[in-house]
Amino acid sequence: MKNAEMKTEGDILTIKVDLTKEFGPSSSGKTIIIASTEGNVSIEGHEEIKVGLNVYKKK
Repeated sequence: MKNAEMKTEGDILTIKVDLTKEFGPSSSGKTIIIASTEGNVSIEGHEEIKVGLNVYKKK
């Protein structure tokens, strides 16, 4: 995961992203990537549940 932290407390999932970071342009070049799971990932302790996260801004 790039710049994204996920944690669970019981049945609550919290996602934390630092909005001041950038990881360069998206593959299309239209946006700047701030955070990404780079596809779908399982949630620790709840492997049957998946998260796909993309945080971006326009160039």
